[in-house]
Amino acid sequence: MTERVVLAYSGGLDTSVAIGWIAEETGAEVVAVAIDCGQGGEDLDAVRRRALDCGAVEAVVADARDEFANEYCVPALQANALYMDRYPLVSALSRPLIVRHMAEAARYHGATMVAHGCTGKGNDQVRFEAGLAALFPELEVLAPVRDSGMTRDKAIAFAEDKGLPIDVSKKSPYSIDQNLFGRAVETGFLEDIWNGPIEDVYDYTRDPAEQREPDELVITFTAGVPTAIDGRELTPLQVLEETNRRAGDQGIGRIDMVEDRLVGIKSREVYEAPGAIALITAHQELENVTVERELARYKRGVDQRWGELVYDGLWFSPLKDALQTFVTEANKNVTGDIRMVLHGGRAVVTGRRSEASLYDYGLATYDTGDTYDQSLARGFIDVFGMPARIAGLRDRRRTK
Repeated sequence: MTERVVLAYSGGLDTSVAIGWIAEETGAEVVAVAIDCGQGGEDLDAVRRRALDCGAVEAVVADARDEFANEYCVPALQANALYMDRYPLVSALSRPLIVRHMAEAARYHGATMVAHGCTGKGNDQVRFEAGLAALFPELEVLAPVRDSGMTRDKAIAFAEDKGLPIDVSKKSPYSIDQNLFGRAVETGFLEDIWNGPIEDVYDYTRDPAEQREPDELVITFTAGVPTAIDGRELTPLQVLEETNRRAGDQGIGRIDMVEDRLVGIKSREVYEAPGAIALITAHQELENVTVERELARYKRGVDQRWGELVYDGLWFSPLKDALQTFVTEANKNVTGDIRMVLHGGRAVVTGRRSEASLYDYGLATYDTGDTYDQSLARGFIDVFGMPARIAGLRDRRRTK
């Protein structure tokens, strides 16, 4: 029986060439797997036809936008996930979704190998292979670009020699990855970190310096899940689509950073994540209103570690699963409305309301109606500051 390889297929040059390349190198049949994570571009039927025309024996395509929004983007929002306090894990979130579909396709089609088009410099090779190791450890992994010398020049020559239905004449100066949660841009002139991004880099966002009217909206969360905008009940997918459009129109979510890749390289990346940044900003503020202080303090550390694990490709790890349980529990009271103004590249919170609010007006006010007994503060401060006072007296004695 002929062996089969499941290939993560994007429809572009590298993965289209990889179909025939893998078949020639291994003698195996190739099953292409293409997943719609909200990246736009060609429809899935066109992608499927191209995979078959390039030599795949089967092409599995799936519209996974709702799955991506519900099972990957929502947990990231609940964890306020920002790698290095800035990057909302645009690419890192889609990889475990693709990996899960690859593992399912490998089981269904009886594949013994899987393949991806990642280079040896990036994070995605780890995300694919670590995820597959967790879900289907028996599979062998092929990486033609990394391990078999499939450079772009060789890929173009292969495509032309085989007459593959791929337009190899158009070459973007950038490497781009995009999905529902955002857009990542690198390479080209951006590799010189002194060069500033130009407007040509951006697609999800308009120039924040352009003159336009502010946009006010109210985002509703239920247990940390965005469920409505301006009183209209929506799915998480619909919320992300609308906030991407409205926040993007105001130039929100542009990020230019040098980040620490898992492989040890510092890499210059430009991101656009208008909906993600607006929603994380809103979610954080609702947490400020509804989450008790000690839980909130501890959760900030969990959020950071959650984001690092996902960035590092450990979505399916035991620690990430355990932290996810904590994050979900910590969000059980994060229910309410956040009013925001989107304008000039910023998402600014202007109002908060929640039936689960811990904000007590009577305790907070300095005006008539104050219910806080200020006389209790003196004794509290004496007890709270006692360890520091004792240590200070000790240090004074020892320095005499």
